[in-house]
Amino acid sequence: MQNDNPLIVQSDRTILLDVHAPRAMECRDALIPFAELERSPEHLHTYRLSALSLWNASSAGFTPHDVEQTLLEYSRYAIPQSVIMWIRETAGRFGKLRLIPADIHKRSNTVPDDQINTDSRNTAANEAEEELLYLVTNTAAVYREIEANRLMKKYLEPEEGIRSIKGVEETAWVFSLKLTDRGTVKQELLKLGWPVKDEAPLKDGDPLDIVLRDKTLHNKPLNIRDYQVNAAKALVGDKGPGTGFGTIVLPCGSGKTVVGMTIMSLLKTNTLILTTNISAVHQWMAELIDKTNLTKDQIAEYTGERKSIAPVTVATYQVLTWRPEKDGPYPHFQLFRERAWGLIIYDEVHLLPAPVFRVTAELQAVRRVGLTATLVREDGCEGYVFSLVGPKRYDVPWKELETSGWIATAECVEIRIDLDEKKELDYAVSDTRTKHRIASENPAKIPVIQKLVNHFPEDKILVIGQYLDQLHEVAKLLNAPIITGKTSNPDRDILYADFRSGKINTLVVSKVANFAIDLPDASMAIQISGTFGSRQEEAQRLGRILRPKERVSRFFTLITRDTVEEEFGANRQKFLAEQGYAYRLIRDVNEIEDLLPLWGGTV
Repeated sequence: MQNDNPLIVQSDRTILLDVHAPRAMECRDALIPFAELERSPEHLHTYRLSALSLWNASSAGFTPHDVEQTLLEYSRYAIPQSVIMWIRETAGRFGKLRLIPADIHKRSNTVPDDQINTDSRNTAANEAEEELLYLVTNTAAVYREIEANRLMKKYLEPEEGIRSIKGVEETAWVFSLKLTDRGTVKQELLKLGWPVKDEAPLKDGDPLDIVLRDKTLHNKPLNIRDYQVNAAKALVGDKGPGTGFGTIVLPCGSGKTVVGMTIMSLLKTNTLILTTNISAVHQWMAELIDKTNLTKDQIAEYTGERKSIAPVTVATYQVLTWRPEKDGPYPHFQLFRERAWGLIIYDEVHLLPAPVFRVTAELQAVRRVGLTATLVREDGCEGYVFSLVGPKRYDVPWKELETSGWIATAECVEIRIDLDEKKELDYAVSDTRTKHRIASENPAKIPVIQKLVNHFPEDKILVIGQYLDQLHEVAKLLNAPIITGKTSNPDRDILYADFRSGKINTLVVSKVANFAIDLPDASMAIQISGTFGSRQEEAQRLGRILRPKERVSRFFTLITRDTVEEEFGANRQKFLAEQGYAYRLIRDVNEIEDLLPLWGGTV
């Protein structure tokens, strides 16, 4: 083995990548399909092999042999035999269960919730034909385990005497299931440790000629970056089996929207785009008009304010998950079936609400891509994204894009502040949740906020927080506009436009800053409170200031010293620390005076 190879494979299945070694970048690209990036500091990046990462790789066509050969080619030292055996055993579970078309239908007296109407609820019209699939295994032990599972009995029906069907061998054991339960069954079997090889083909949607412009409508050259092209191609592949579905992980500010549009231009089909809020819907629509040949008539908005459908439709998750009654149907789920969609784009896929997971489960036959900056979820539901939307197809360390100039250089600073004396007794006798709020709303943060804003008059500043009373107080103090969940969408769009144009330099925002908002000139964020220890939220908020710009972006977090906010803050920082971001810690607010001249701005 060559001593200058970039990989060190450890017995705990972590993989260290020496980024300064020859072939390091080549090696990183080879790792993406089957290993999860955990940490990416300056010198050594840490990846991990997991069951989920191997099964995702298998679903994309990688075999255990491919994984082993990649590790052997780039490893500096001998690979522990225990790791090799684990790869073979774990990856070998993939393909023990296969989903194939049944080519038969079954009469049913029920229809999906979204198809039920009042007039037909108690009539024979509810009867419908259900398209079926076969779940096939050649291993008796696997069959018996699944057959004995109580939950699986709800979805799977053992079948006999169907060995003459193409794709079903004489030695096979077979279950039938409804097509609409396809995703749910795959998800539940993944939890049992039996990932499904889905061989039921993807359907082609209606064609649509989508072409990226050479120049935007604003006459700026449209240069698609190498990593954006590579991400799109990794998803589309050769359009054969095992391609056309998956998740792309790129930092905020790196142009995930452009990646989505590049995929659309490669597939050239009717597309449904789902995103987090109406402002994001409008941003997508504007970007499509600006950067593709699509006309306004070919793009529609499906939100709480407007409901229309076109070859390219942009909708919010919220409208799809709305229902008039708690246990009633979701009337807008029918949107998924209105057209022959050839592609579904899930923007900010890490935020998928549970009801959308359900609908996604019904859309396994459609090409689909999830776009996100991080798949970290505090509820541990990352596997839902992988099992229903698809495996990770592309991932780039944040710091690598920063070094290349594709995202802004950012400095992260944590400022610790003493708890206001008037709040100490209330804090001492409160439960954890209340303690977090008291610490978050610490009045002693107010003068620090003002000092920072006053010192950087040339910066475009976002003040971001969790608690509305606190945010309104800050907005009044700074004489700055505020955006919360109660701010109407037209008013939000006006304020965002004023911020982009420079009409206003400081904007106070609530949790809406956690979602897709495009404020490319924002160069500084002051985080004054947050959602407990959410790593995802920390990454999203830093992402608001990562669009490339000439000046260094700064991310300040105000933390109340010796409170639960310190503990939650440490957890919040984990993801960014793993990406290579270092937090400068200011333990005494008096230190700020010494540091301000070093940061520039107004002394």
